[in-house]
Amino acid sequence: MSAAQQANQGAQAVLSAAQITKVFGGTHALKGVDFEAKPGRITALFGENGAGKSTLMKILAGIETPTTGQIAVDGEPVVFTSARHAADTGIVIIHQELSLCANLSIEDNLFLGRERITPGFAVDRKEERTTAAAILRRLEEEIDPRTLVGDLRLGQQQLVEIARALLQEARVLIMDEPTSALSEPEVEVLFRMIRELTADGVAVVYISHHLDEALDIADDVVVLRDGSLVATAEADDVDLGWIVRQMVGRDQDSLFPERNTVLGDELLAITDLVVPDPSNNDRLAVDGLTLRVRAGEIVGLYGLMGAGRTELLEALAGRIPIQSGEVTLAGEVLRQEGIRERIARGLMLVPEDRQRDGLVQTMSVGENLSLAGLLSFAKRIFLNRSSEDTAVARTITDVTVKTSSPKSPIGSLSGGNQQKVVIGKALLTDPRVLLLDEPSRGVDVGAKADVFALMAEQAQRGLAVLFTTSEAEEALHIPDRLLVLARGRIVGEFRRGELTREALMAASGGSVPAPSSSATTSSENTGEAS
Repeated sequence: MSAAQQANQGAQAVLSAAQITKVFGGTHALKGVDFEAKPGRITALFGENGAGKSTLMKILAGIETPTTGQIAVDGEPVVFTSARHAADTGIVIIHQELSLCANLSIEDNLFLGRERITPGFAVDRKEERTTAAAILRRLEEEIDPRTLVGDLRLGQQQLVEIARALLQEARVLIMDEPTSALSEPEVEVLFRMIRELTADGVAVVYISHHLDEALDIADDVVVLRDGSLVATAEADDVDLGWIVRQMVGRDQDSLFPERNTVLGDELLAITDLVVPDPSNNDRLAVDGLTLRVRAGEIVGLYGLMGAGRTELLEALAGRIPIQSGEVTLAGEVLRQEGIRERIARGLMLVPEDRQRDGLVQTMSVGENLSLAGLLSFAKRIFLNRSSEDTAVARTITDVTVKTSSPKSPIGSLSGGNQQKVVIGKALLTDPRVLLLDEPSRGVDVGAKADVFALMAEQAQRGLAVLFTTSEAEEALHIPDRLLVLARGRIVGEFRRGELTREALMAASGGSVPAPSSSATTSSENTGEAS
């Protein structure tokens, strides 16, 4: 710990909360929580979805008001009347779900509601553009500030959200899942900026389901469970196992399901697949890729940003065009079939961005679940509502969605439960091959365990499961076979248990020249594997 950090450790909190409670109807979201953020220190806030993390942060940022309890800034009691009031006091929040306007440019989003005005009361476009370009360069993103946010990839949109918060010159910066859509290099840039902010005395509150990265950057650790504060510690005094036990009451190893793999017939075959990059047709996102997935098998795809993972799954699902190569589903070659036809034939994708591509925010939980499979509930020109309701209720139970009713708004669910709805929607189409793009992105450790268990259960039922992940622990523990991608090609193939974290990092950089022979053999023989 540096001398500055030691000094800040004993400093008065910039922002503190005492005995905060929050009641929504009959739900006690927070139960007498104490919290403080000190200048120049990073406080990591851990907890499962529904533990109360986001509710506490919304109260500290002026978005919600506490039922009881007191907030203080520099030791003086304060009652925030709005998020703008809190921001003007120096409390700024970066939300987990993006709050950008896709139809506006980067610079318009950065200064929305806080426009730079000339002495003549006009918007100073030149000043805004110069400032926007400067903050983007700080984040190592060479993007024209006039670019529409809707034309950016998800990770770039996340950086725009972060840039907007940085421009507000916060004294306390609350970051709710800031890295959920970022690549490893982008995370490194963000961490450098966080350290620069804390060196200038900014207090940072950091919420992340990436436990290892949060622990790596944190000075202090706070854990919530079921609306109560259950543990606090200095980050140097704890490890991942301690955090998981405090969050969920069980060890981390228990989160990965044990299973016996019984392989069936080959359900998905990809041969010499070539897919252009949708954002740059001069570049190949997938370059001559060949792989096979059998019934009962879970195959993982791991790689750094730009490796071609998402483009591969989207091409298989019919969302982006294939330049050449062959895709065979259960022995039949797919040619020009669109998304709807591929779903009907048993190929279903759970997309990476559940908010944009997986859910309809104006629909209820039940309506979202049944949306992709509506035709299966049709009787002539009418929907069989009874059949639909039965299927929805069964799926809510099967995928363990925590909701008060199928009629509840989808936005009332936590991120983990929303992800379960997206997976449940896919399963209601009765797929043979299930494609999942980053299925655990932005969900807590307990919900991840539920998602992994769902994947294992579907494989046990005879589905072929192909999923992508940027999480090393998932890559090492979940798939029966792991394929490491770099620049659109498979550079390594491994059975579960064959790979270390260090070897995985080396492979993702393209340093592994060929698949392992044992892995290839395992995919060719029907039988059992642990």
